Amino acid sequence: MPKKDKILKIPLRISLTIILLGMLLKVLLWPYAKEIVLFGFANTGILYVFRHFNKPQRKFIDTVKLVLVLSWTINGIVRVLDFQHTLFLQIIVGIAFMTWFVMEGTAYFLDEDKKAKNQKLQVIWNFAIVIGALAIIAGSLLNVLNWPYAIPLLVLGIALIAGYILKDLFIKDKIQNKDGSNEEFQL
Repeated sequence: MPKKDKILKIPLRISLTIILLGMLLKVLLWPYAKEIVLFGFANTGILYVFRHFNKPQRKFIDTVKLVLVLSWTINGIVRVLDFQHTLFLQIIVGIAFMTWFVMEGTAYFLDEDKKAKNQKLQVIWNFAIVIGALAIIAGSLLNVLNWPYAIPLLVLGIALIAGYILKDLFIKDKIQNKDGSNEEFQL
């Protein structure tokens, strides 16, 4: 039975990628970086509100996710606009994240069909996300220390993470059309 796609999944992923790219442009001191980040945060918040209210049945965890996303996006907008006293929003983000993690946590990322296959392409993408996260951490730390090649390392990390977020746009058909000769047939 095919899994139902989540509402507004692709536009939300594009919004998250816009936020990442805007932050990268801000680090590189390029023009219009602030506006791109603001657009990404606002778009993410608006799209997630529509996603939440378009769900046929809402549970408590859905409301926790809505509070998490809205407080995170509002905090991002307020921080980009250089407003003071954002501690309240950061506390809400922290409480909502901890609530989500306790209720759902890493189970959110598990395969619902319990048929996860370690295909080469999926292993490569998982490796890319780890390398991207490590590159962002190392690039950020090295940038604080004013070391050479910190910015290219940060750019590489953000590009890998953005590619991972958008990977379903590029490889979804290749994974779904994979030969299913090892699977059972249901009559």
